[in-house]
Amino acid sequence: MKADIFAPAKINLTLHVTGQRADGYHLLDSLVVFADLGDHLQLEPAAQMALSLSGPFAEGVPNDQRNLVWQAALGMGWQGHIHLKKELPHGAGIGGGSCDAAALLRALAAQGRLIPPGLALSLGADVPVCGLARAARMRGIGEEITKVDLPELQALLVNPGCHVPTGAVFSGLQSRDNPPMPATIPTFSSPSDCAAWLAEQRNDLEPAARRVAPEIDRVLGDLGASSGALLARMSGSGATCFALYASKKAAHKAAYQIGTEHPDWWIRAVSLT
Repeated sequence: MKADIFAPAKINLTLHVTGQRADGYHLLDSLVVFADLGDHLQLEPAAQMALSLSGPFAEGVPNDQRNLVWQAALGMGWQGHIHLKKELPHGAGIGGGSCDAAALLRALAAQGRLIPPGLALSLGADVPVCGLARAARMRGIGEEITKVDLPELQALLVNPGCHVPTGAVFSGLQSRDNPPMPATIPTFSSPSDCAAWLAEQRNDLEPAARRVAPEIDRVLGDLGASSGALLARMSGSGATCFALYASKKAAHKAAYQIGTEHPDWWIRAVSLT
């Protein structure tokens, strides 16, 4: 059965690094949401595995077993042709390959296939939460997922075009034992209310990422100074940053303002849920 699949971008509204296990895996506490923007996959059963690519960010993406989508398909016992349209920059802190792999798992599960226990997490810490594809709290090494009710948030995503290696960012952490988010995430009455609470939280990877890629400083500065910005923060391990706004109109106005000054940056106004 042929299938068309949407793989939404993942945004870390918060990312607290709360510890590190003996095996090297970091413990996280993160509030995650998903954008109405993402990659697209087409699946078609075939006698042999094949992965083709298109889209503005297809260059440099592996089209063999190194790709998480390919690994996810093999883990599910599925064989066929996968076409992946890359709309999202890679190495950008917004899910990328994890979102694609999770979307494939979700689609095959909807066709009646069982996801083997542990497969999602074995593909990456973000894959389980990306499989949910809605607002959630992610803890542990990515295996503890709790749904969260948030208001729809209007945001601007900005990436200056630099690839930030996740390993280099984690290596640059000055502390790996930081406080988690509060035990209970409150119910928010408005996007402004939510942004005010988020401002009291953190992305613990942001300082290390800014040292690896100083361009992030400029992005955060421009987002924070944009008209109507409620909060500006980096997502994941960078370099994509986001700002939250009270309305879609305000987010689009900021996109125009920043895009006029930086036409070479990747800039997208999105809704987050």
